[in-house]
Amino acid sequence: MTITKLTSALAAGAIVAGALATSGAALAQQKTEISFARFFGACDADYGTSQDYQKARGECGVMTTLVNHFNATNKDNIVVKPQIIEWGPYYQQLTARIAARDVPTIAVMHTSQIGDFVRSRIVEPIEDDLKAAGIDINDFTPHAKAGVTLNGKVHALPWDTHSWLWHINVGMFKQAGLVDAAGAPIVPKTVDELMQQAKLIKEKTGKPYFVMASVAAGDAGNGARSFWTMMYTQNASIFKDGNFDKADFNSPEAKNAFEVFERLSKEGYITKGTDGAGALGGFIGGNGAVLLTGTWRIDDMIAAAAKPESGLKEYTARIFPNLFKQDAVWADNHSWVMLRGGTNPQTRKAAQIFMKYLWDHNFDWARGGGHLPIRNSLMAEYAKLPERPNVMRITEIGRSLPHDVRRQFGFQSLIGEEVNNIINGNKLAAQAMKDAQERADQLLSRR
Repeated sequence: MTITKLTSALAAGAIVAGALATSGAALAQQKTEISFARFFGACDADYGTSQDYQKARGECGVMTTLVNHFNATNKDNIVVKPQIIEWGPYYQQLTARIAARDVPTIAVMHTSQIGDFVRSRIVEPIEDDLKAAGIDINDFTPHAKAGVTLNGKVHALPWDTHSWLWHINVGMFKQAGLVDAAGAPIVPKTVDELMQQAKLIKEKTGKPYFVMASVAAGDAGNGARSFWTMMYTQNASIFKDGNFDKADFNSPEAKNAFEVFERLSKEGYITKGTDGAGALGGFIGGNGAVLLTGTWRIDDMIAAAAKPESGLKEYTARIFPNLFKQDAVWADNHSWVMLRGGTNPQTRKAAQIFMKYLWDHNFDWARGGGHLPIRNSLMAEYAKLPERPNVMRITEIGRSLPHDVRRQFGFQSLIGEEVNNIINGNKLAAQAMKDAQERADQLLSRR
């Protein structure tokens, strides 16, 4: 080959290589990254690379595998980048990020929080986005639709309805003779019946009736959700006559709720000084008859009860019962929002596609995460899962605070902390009520 021909060949090769490199760079540039802020924990050791969402268990497992599967299978060159934040400081960190203009494309949000973010002009209506994605808002369950709707407009894609349960060690109820002819646990219908059952459980098993975490900051939700449920079953609220600028903890109904915890604490019918891991491990180990926690633990308890060495002998779940006047229970929703300043036209389109994927996999979240689906069209299938028939009425009797109530998580913290003070023997109910009132007045005085 002559020098001229060799030079020409080398030049042609360089042109081809350059073209290929340019083509590769163009393909790389076509990928659209969207940031995805969420809690639900981190579980890379178990699910870091898994795409098998049908076998995933628990909130973290299902959420992680769904994102992995979407990233591996979507045909639109979209890459979802999870930003995992701890549940406790999630909203403080999200607010700080928004202030710093580091806004995620999609963020998880409890519907009880949406009102504050809408009033701050951070969360906007997304009905057009949902329509563009092919999501039918008419398929939302009533509780979920109410949760994401403000001023007649939908501001988020609901993801689930979650609520407050009694997770029951049926074996311990049998020991105390607290089962019916079919072997199902007898759930108390009044506070006095509850105390009688708790006394029997303690006498027959030597264990407390209730297991509940009550020491860490994140444990405030446990006491608050129990308190709200007892208020709702009395058809009562700390907000009266539509006045959401003033809370009242001096009502007979609030006194009734606080005093239930005082009675349980004085008689040793509820665990004291227990953190989340201790409560979960203690209940699975057979160290209490009823675990007070949410729908998200159903599958965990089913799996634990199936192990021969487990102290959880026969498991079932029940909605937190009506101990007063009417069937009602605290309930909330997780949802997905798009925040002001978090998208451009390209990332917004990608967000719509990812939300449609989540919509299509709502049953997988409900199955593995334990929560109720938010699609009417999925409810019949959900009812076929273990223990789920026992919790289906949550969609009918679940209650939430109106969106007009400001700083709802602030109320959750102060109520839960006062309840936990009662449980752990730091305060009597009367003092907790007084302190809750003062703290509520301070909370609502801040504009």
